[in-house]
Amino acid sequence: MLQDRFQRVHDYLRISLTDSCNFRCTYCMPEENIQCMPNAHLMQPDEIETIAKIFVSLGVKKIRLTGGEPMVRKEFAEIVERLAKLPVELTLTTNGVLVHQYLGLFKKAGIRSLNVSLDSLKQETFFKLTKRDKFQQVWDNIELLLKHDFRIKINVVALNGIIENELLDFVKITKELPLHVRFIEFMPFAGNLWDSSKVLTAQKMLDMVKEEFDVVKLKDEPHATAKKYKAIGHEGTFAFITTMSEHFCGSCNRMRITADGKMKNCLFGKEEMDLLGTLRAGKEIEPLIRLSLYNKHAALGGQFSPDYQKAEADKIENRSMIKIGG
Repeated sequence: MLQDRFQRVHDYLRISLTDSCNFRCTYCMPEENIQCMPNAHLMQPDEIETIAKIFVSLGVKKIRLTGGEPMVRKEFAEIVERLAKLPVELTLTTNGVLVHQYLGLFKKAGIRSLNVSLDSLKQETFFKLTKRDKFQQVWDNIELLLKHDFRIKINVVALNGIIENELLDFVKITKELPLHVRFIEFMPFAGNLWDSSKVLTAQKMLDMVKEEFDVVKLKDEPHATAKKYKAIGHEGTFAFITTMSEHFCGSCNRMRITADGKMKNCLFGKEEMDLLGTLRAGKEIEPLIRLSLYNKHAALGGQFSPDYQKAEADKIENRSMIKIGG
């Protein structure tokens, strides 16, 4: 069992397959030219499988594949096939644009749930945010997944100045579709020009939704990062991930491995353990895994105050979001 100093049991592993993406969302990827790592610096499929097996032997029950965009990794299918053999719940986070190419793989691998990042329902705004004219392809793939009975969570980064115009539209799509829309408070990472004024809090968003819909609070699962609600009479649900206004670090069960094989014990943590380098040197990685968890801070990577308005983004030591993994 993987446990930290605060008695938090960690059984959920997020593995980034690549720091490359076919979209260019500025809150994730810095606007200046970004260099993707060469393939030799990335964990190779057999190395990902080996590392994952060790985590599973230590109690991991769920693995999520992330990126960048995980499906742009040329060995994506091989990696999924390898991990599908492990006794874990396997899932992924994606921008959705390549989903139609891998539907059969998902079914074969037993993947039944996907998180799809979608920050706008308007084609023009979508293009402005992603720099890609791919809204219709993404939406078609969401409908394709629903047709094949996948459970779909829509991840919406609540960007102040944009989300106010679309919040109610996102809730409206849960009327007829069994989608689970999750609004994520804007978080600070290297190069994403974060400041506290850009954060629209979950409470403010909920107040806006309640002006239009009758809503009920749903029970949240253990270790849930999202606070769930349902508009009465709707097929789907909506939720808020309150990282900035009300952190949920006390029940955290998550660990992350970057595409170059570094273990991060927290999304906001600056400390990293080189699992891949250690593995390639022929040494045991379990001591590093346990040391990483021992060093985990009580909250927010130990880098800023729970009062997000006091956070100083330029003093936070971390990678950009695309270099961490979603």
